[in-house]
Amino acid sequence: MAVPPAPVSVPLLPPVGVTRLTMTDFRSYAQARLETDLRPVVLTGPNGSGKTNLLEAVSFLAPGRGLRRSRLHEVVRHGAPGGVQGAWAVAARVQTPSGEVAIGTGRDPGPSDRRIVHINGEAVRVQAELGAVVSAIWLTPAMDRLFVEASSGRRRFFDRLVFGLYPDHASRLSAYDGAWRQRNKLLKDGVRERAWFEGLEEAMAEHGVAVAAARRDVAARLSRALEQATGPFPSAEIGLDGFVERLLEDHTALEAEETYRRLLADHRPREAAGAPGEGPHRTDLVVHHHGKGLPAAQCSTGEQKAVLIAILLAQARVQALHRGMAPLLLLDEVAAHLDAQRRDALYDALCGLGAQAWLTGTDRSLFESFGARAQFFEVRDGGLH
Repeated sequence: MAVPPAPVSVPLLPPVGVTRLTMTDFRSYAQARLETDLRPVVLTGPNGSGKTNLLEAVSFLAPGRGLRRSRLHEVVRHGAPGGVQGAWAVAARVQTPSGEVAIGTGRDPGPSDRRIVHINGEAVRVQAELGAVVSAIWLTPAMDRLFVEASSGRRRFFDRLVFGLYPDHASRLSAYDGAWRQRNKLLKDGVRERAWFEGLEEAMAEHGVAVAAARRDVAARLSRALEQATGPFPSAEIGLDGFVERLLEDHTALEAEETYRRLLADHRPREAAGAPGEGPHRTDLVVHHHGKGLPAAQCSTGEQKAVLIAILLAQARVQALHRGMAPLLLLDEVAAHLDAQRRDALYDALCGLGAQAWLTGTDRSLFESFGARAQFFEVRDGGLH
């Protein structure tokens, strides 16, 4: 008889959340400060009032380019001193299981478009260090077509989930990407010296297998969590379609590294002629909706949204269990696309995750079932009320 998997439940952990957020010359805000507690934060106001800008500011407390994937100079407030070469800053007090942490980040003024990060007043050299302090995942209207558009968006979405369980995944991914780009340049420039390629291909194999192994582990954990989901959000299965991920199905990591390294060497002539190369940079996320018996891409827009929410909730549960710290959830305009049953179920789930959620919407009535479990702010006239 098959033994059912152990339930994936959220352990009782100290809550995680932002208790103070300060923005300077950030998007539409010249200067703004928001004091919060650890309950969900609901931001309501008309379109264009700056609600999503607040979520973006919170997203910059974690590693990466934020929920809009903007270049740093694009975030500088229009009219700020220095123009696009000026500075912006986001500072926050964040409650973590280890206590309160002060985070400051922003753009270094000038042409370099360099990001500055401070943790508890100390400058850190690599922004990936933020991942050990706080993580954040999000859902925005721009992601509504995630399952039907290019694989690059799905890959970025999934890698952010992997960051939450394995903060060093970001540095591994960056190292792989750097070696891959350098190798591509050698191929494009017609370089033939074998030694130049061997070092880069060794790095691609080492880091690529580590990236693929972390992805496979998180996909398996999320699939187990989604399989046990109850309520109105769908059960789903997550898979990965990628060469290195498939190698790891029946090879050890060392065997997979050697096989991938040999393939890279053998395929140099093909890739120099323009053929695409294999590797983690081409992996695709495959999601199957159990209830419908269909790939998520073939489901209705509403069901695709429900699957995405189910994945984020599963990620929060898995991360809390794995790391002892759930991620911040940033949900932009999510309530307007859910029926009353799913809205209520979402709010109940968010209140039980052990980490703060930030939600935006134009209609406050859509959030009324939160009651006193959430804190409400109105965004209008360039300010917070």
